[in-house]
Amino acid sequence: MGEFTAINAQDGGQFDAYLAKPAAGRGPGLIVIQEIFGVNSHIRDVTERWAKDGYVAIAPDMFWRIEPHFEAGYTPEEAQRARAMRPKFNFDLAVKDLASTLKALRARPECTGQAGAVGYCLGGNLAYRTAAHTDVEVAIAYYGGGVEQILDDAKRIKCPIMFHYGETDTSIPAAAREKTKAALAHHAKASFYVYPDAGHGFANDSRPVFNPAATDLARTRTLALLRETIGPKS
Repeated sequence: MGEFTAINAQDGGQFDAYLAKPAAGRGPGLIVIQEIFGVNSHIRDVTERWAKDGYVAIAPDMFWRIEPHFEAGYTPEEAQRARAMRPKFNFDLAVKDLASTLKALRARPECTGQAGAVGYCLGGNLAYRTAAHTDVEVAIAYYGGGVEQILDDAKRIKCPIMFHYGETDTSIPAAAREKTKAALAHHAKASFYVYPDAGHGFANDSRPVFNPAATDLARTRTLALLRETIGPKS
């Protein structure tokens, strides 16, 4: 269903993004923001699933400035290779790349113009930043680590935003979740959900941490928010 397409960066150069279109041919846009494992087979599959739900879904290569087309699997060795990307990663440039992705997505003839962002793990952090620093219409953050360290951005967020957390996620403890929730207490359209017996990465069906019940419920809630804000309505 999907294919790679090129996007022009704000500061020059191009990066690739995996694009999947809905069967209807047209629909709202949805940026799918990768985990630390890159735009691998799992993220490509997730992008295609969102397309099946009616979205023009696009997953940009967030690591193109470090190692274009980086992909990692989920063995301990591959996970270590993926974690080694984090210290090299520039979040400020990544937000600019997401803004470029948003602009390119809205310009596509298949896109109705409205667009959201959904991110996982590293992408969850970036979905929050995207809500703060772009005019995206809606953002959803799945277990975004480190958000509690950048809460000055919270006051910039105007769009609806949703957070999904695993209760047993040791990398995002309850104190971090509550700190983020408190920073967005003023926001009428910020929602937070914690899933019992779910850990970090619970929505990734390619990993042993996969929790089907939590994943299904989180997806139902995410779809409801997307439908409400950007559609498709039918």
